[in-house]
Amino acid sequence: MRLNICHLYPDLLDLYGDRGNIIALGARCKWRGIEPVIRKASLGEKLDFNEIDILFIGGGSDREQGLLFDDLMRHKEELSLAINNGLVVLAICGGYQLLGRYYQTASGEKIPGLGILDLWTEAGPTRLIGNIILRLNHNLEQLQSHQEINLNTIVGFENHSGKTFLGAGLIPLGSVVAGYGNNGVDEGEGVHYKNVIGTYLHGPLLPKNPHLADLLIQLALKRRGITSSLSKLDDGLEVLAHKYMVDRISATAR
Repeated sequence: MRLNICHLYPDLLDLYGDRGNIIALGARCKWRGIEPVIRKASLGEKLDFNEIDILFIGGGSDREQGLLFDDLMRHKEELSLAINNGLVVLAICGGYQLLGRYYQTASGEKIPGLGILDLWTEAGPTRLIGNIILRLNHNLEQLQSHQEINLNTIVGFENHSGKTFLGAGLIPLGSVVAGYGNNGVDEGEGVHYKNVIGTYLHGPLLPKNPHLADLLIQLALKRRGITSSLSKLDDGLEVLAHKYMVDRISATAR
């Protein structure tokens, strides 16, 4: 059994060790006897989203996002169709913002996004930075409750000046327990739409949250028509590390 994982623009979008998300996905597939076929795709390359099981888009600076926007626009219609047909996507920071309608700079200029998701980002006067804890939204909590690792929290590190707002039809990845989240106001962080997860959590995200990595793998297999449960792994240390970070961040947030 194979899973095709595409790391989009790894040479331009890889802030804060985001490639660790690809490493985590690949390792958790291999440990179960699933062959991860990892492709790195950069500017100008052809993409067939029908051949991709998991698409990963990392974070980058405003300059990098500007460079790749025109290239991404070539794939807008195909990517939008694939997302609405259940493509599994993990988008971090700049990649998350690019899926939305626009990014408004501090000077008021609106830089267009792909407009696939009804969300938008506005530059804020200060950076929202630090460790963060989320409680998974109810839908994701229910989905992952059938997995071997049953955790309802997400931990990570956020560092962004953009404040993102979700349209009425979208729900956040989770609610903020400690930290800032999308905008520091509405207590939501990230977005969850169909099989798309967008978030500001760097660090990287998936090694700290193996249950979320497993959920992405499970969703990708389900899209292929494979509904059997993932085989169990010895995740005692991973769960212990996750719970330690939850306790540590909670203690310093009080």
